[in-house]
Amino acid sequence: MPSTVRLHRVLTATPEKIYRAFLDPDAYAQWLPPNGFTAKVHSMDPTVGGTYRMAFTNFTSGHTHGFGGEYIELKPGARIRHKATFDDPNLPGETMTTIDLKAVSVGTEISVVQEGIPDEIPAEGCYLGWQDSLLNLARLVEPDIPD
Repeated sequence: MPSTVRLHRVLTATPEKIYRAFLDPDAYAQWLPPNGFTAKVHSMDPTVGGTYRMAFTNFTSGHTHGFGGEYIELKPGARIRHKATFDDPNLPGETMTTIDLKAVSVGTEISVVQEGIPDEIPAEGCYLGWQDSLLNLARLVEPDIPD
């Protein structure tokens, strides 16, 4: 039975800056891979109905797994929904990821829900990976560096 993970964080950055970090290919490749992985974004068309393709590489083993999907909903500074499939036929099905952003007094509340995680990927491993990714996201978006 496919799994679902849910995460919640508050970051000291604006919703607009965090939203941009999800849709800028260079930023996404920098913060999304969990610790021990690198990422390459092969294509990204951040429009409703637009697609993306990317890959994670395990830095220890060198094994790469590709995935990609389609943007279902984009509300600037508020919501991103996208679906994805893995290139590996041993990882069947489709995941749906929803990221909700809400301005709060100290920055932005982020809620992430990823549904449909294949049985072959332990939910707790996915959860740990997202925790790494959100820490990396904070390191990218929280500094307020003037031009």
